[in-house]
Amino acid sequence: MSVTKTHYDTMPDGREVFLYTIENNCGVSAGIITRGATLDSFVCPDRNGVPGDIIAGFDNILGHIKSGTYTGEIIGQYANRIAGGKFTLSGREYNVTKNEKGITCLHGGGEYSSALWKAIITNDNAVEFSYRSPDGEQGFPGNVDVKVTYVLTDRNELEIHYEAETDAETVINMTNHAYFNLGTTANGSILDHELMLNCDFFTPTDENSIPTGEIRPVEGTAFDFREFKKIGRDINDNDPQLVQCKGYDHNFCVNGESGTLRLVAKARDEKSGRKLEVYSDLPGVQLYTGNFMDGEKGKGGIGLDKNFGFCLETQYYPDTPNHPSFPQCTFKKGEKFKSLTIFKV
Repeated sequence: MSVTKTHYDTMPDGREVFLYTIENNCGVSAGIITRGATLDSFVCPDRNGVPGDIIAGFDNILGHIKSGTYTGEIIGQYANRIAGGKFTLSGREYNVTKNEKGITCLHGGGEYSSALWKAIITNDNAVEFSYRSPDGEQGFPGNVDVKVTYVLTDRNELEIHYEAETDAETVINMTNHAYFNLGTTANGSILDHELMLNCDFFTPTDENSIPTGEIRPVEGTAFDFREFKKIGRDINDNDPQLVQCKGYDHNFCVNGESGTLRLVAKARDEKSGRKLEVYSDLPGVQLYTGNFMDGEKGKGGIGLDKNFGFCLETQYYPDTPNHPSFPQCTFKKGEKFKSLTIFKV
């Protein structure tokens, strides 16, 4: 096991961006850059032992900055969407950045994903990234001290440990926005990948991708991934939920007790033989199939086209503070947000 720190690139304002590469003893490695605490690469062998990077991304910092796809970045302060860019805590209304169509707060206004995080190597297989979100940033209340620790084990598990503490009542919902392609980034579409989700229900959305409040069974719908099926099998069905999102971009309700680490998803690619398992203690997971990727040039100059990668964003449900019936993620002064997500290859 080893961790190496190298220069990755330089921000337009002159600040240096570093790359931390964690390698285990099984031919698997993970590369994380300090801008956005971004999972920049995840290299694992195929069935023939040939290593390949299964994370879509970019070769330089400008690629990350110019892209609107949040590729591999840590998302916060509130992952996913908040309707109308507003919510109420203890009788006080807060207005946060409306960075999607001018009406919705998406991914906390891009705060955590665009920040330059501090990093320290904490073990021969772990790197801790930290960031302070100042009170009022993007409209969110409270100074929030955040830590995200990446740990790579010899079980080929990439653990992402999230921790945050606030000095005022606020909402906290963090995730990682990695786009996976198990055939490596030169493979093209992920529609032939097979996916299984440990989810009996999902949350339908309105035309602005905001949950309606309904918790709908997946049974008998294109959203039923309880057994392995190709991601592309039903993606073009004439289901209004799929039509308005141009594919899957929905929160699924993970079976089992929230707060307990449990299986969320499994994915596999027949061509490469690679597999992925996801575990989390959070109540939801967003399946996004890269519906709005538009061909921008990624690693090696390869075009990141529609359906080039898929995301499994472990999370609290979208727009939770405006839906009292959803599992809540409001934290008071001194309370800690703690969570664990594992990507196993």
